[in-house]
Formats: sequence, structure tokens, C-alpha cells
Amino acid sequence: MEWHDAAAGFAAMGSEARLQVLRVLIRAGQAGLTVGALQDRTGMAPSTLAHHLKFLAGAGLIGQARDGRTVLNHADFDRLRDLADFILKECCADVAGAAANDG
Repeated sequence: MEWHDAAAGFAAMGSEARLQVLRVLIRAGQAGLTVGALQDRTGMAPSTLAHHLKFLAGAGLIGQARDGRTVLNHADFDRLRDLADFILKECCADVAGAAANDG
């Protein structure tokens, strides 16, 4: 993952409202939720929720699939894992290096 891709993904999670929507979708699993179900679980107004869904989808954090007149929204677990891996890939690297130098 490139730095600009990671930055865009983390920026999309940079608001409490979008983070709330994302967590609700993560809890729902692969099946996802309709916009109506998301409204019920978040208490957001339709226009506000639509704005946040558009932002999350644009960053690739969620996917949306039409089923007739219904749109199902789901977390993109692969993208979320990529972001987690990006931020954690060098976890404790300096500590391990310092320990080797102390030996």
C-alpha cells in the first residue's frame, strides 16, 4: 500500500460520524446493512448518512451493492486489513534494534 492510499483511508475514518458508520458496518459482517438499517442503528439523518457513506465508499472502506431498489452497504474487510497492516508493519522495529544493540 502506498502512503497516499493509506492517508486517504485513514482520513476517511477521521470523523466520529464516519467512524461510527464504519463500526456499525463491521459489526454487521459481510452481509452488510441497508441505508434504513444504518439510520436506525446510528440515528443519523438521511442526508448526513448519505454524505458519510459517499465519503467512506470513495476511500474504498465500504462497498455498496444494489439489490433491486435496495442498496446494501458493507465494510471492505480486505481494505481495512491492508490499512491495519500498513500502520502496524513496523511495530516495535526500533525496540528490537535497540535490544540487539544492548546485547
